[in-house]
Amino acid sequence: MDQSAQQQRGQQAPENRGDPQVTAMAEMVAAAHRKISEQVGRVIVGQRQVIDLIVLALLCQGHCILEGVPGLAKTLMISSIARLLGLEFGRVQFTPDLMPSDITGTEILEEDRTTGKRHMRFVPGPIFANVILADEINRTPPKTQSALLQAMQEYQVTVAGEHYQLDRPYFVLGTQNPIESEGTYPLPEAQLDRFMFKIKVDYPNLDEEIEIAQTTTSQDPADLQPVLSKDDIMKMQKIVRKVIVARPVAEYAVRLVRATRPGVEGNPDFVSRYVTWGAGPRACQAILLGSKARALLDGRTNVSIDDVQFITPPVLRHRLVTNFTAESENISTDDVIERLIQKLPETT
Repeated sequence: MDQSAQQQRGQQAPENRGDPQVTAMAEMVAAAHRKISEQVGRVIVGQRQVIDLIVLALLCQGHCILEGVPGLAKTLMISSIARLLGLEFGRVQFTPDLMPSDITGTEILEEDRTTGKRHMRFVPGPIFANVILADEINRTPPKTQSALLQAMQEYQVTVAGEHYQLDRPYFVLGTQNPIESEGTYPLPEAQLDRFMFKIKVDYPNLDEEIEIAQTTTSQDPADLQPVLSKDDIMKMQKIVRKVIVARPVAEYAVRLVRATRPGVEGNPDFVSRYVTWGAGPRACQAILLGSKARALLDGRTNVSIDDVQFITPPVLRHRLVTNFTAESENISTDDVIERLIQKLPETT
């Protein structure tokens, strides 16, 4: 790799060198990340990358889809992170008969016993928490799925014409089971695009699974103590946006996203062969924000090419629509993204 390429992969943006606030916050974020990893490791064996991506999305004020088979401790992982961050945790089990009011809350008629007068009182639903686990989000009809959209985007809920603000930080994690399709309602592409990351939760390796079997059957769950406050998280979310990205690194991220669009001159042939729809501009924003947050987790105030390449797969895997040719040749969106990262030059 030549000298200029090395500078683009990891050189600190000069605008950030004199910003002590960003530097101090990077050290704080890195220290908090180490504490979170250590504490989560007491209850969750392995899954380090999954945990890191969840924390990254929270720092970026994004939301996540977690896809994995049952029994991989997705719920325990999310609730443990919520406790470590001092956040209120709410879980909604999505079922075909779930109604939007079961999530957002509803108004009930209440009578004042002293005066005899009746009035409507709003009873908040489980959506009024800081960390929301939408368990098996694809098992409920689109009408109920859409009840999350306003909360995710606007941090408020509208019921009977009244707007109710949600407490921040606000973080939605939806889970999906990839092995069942009967009785499910796949999220439309427009709704999937609202989620910053799609994270794949894989099986543990042999050593990890042995450790899981031994520890969970021989001792009580660990008692986790918060390592951050809500105010700390809000400060971190603000500082993420102050991290400066060097223009060549930003250009590389944008070129990666644009390369996913079929029929565009200069894009790789395999994209037109396997992809029907590519990613939009929101993917560029997600990659850059995620790269900034990853740099902070590592205690850096500069974004590198490596950060962009790490963040790209979870950002793009649910934003690409592959065609029949890809399905017939067993080519997944992850395969397309991996080939793009390998083929696209880091410099123009």
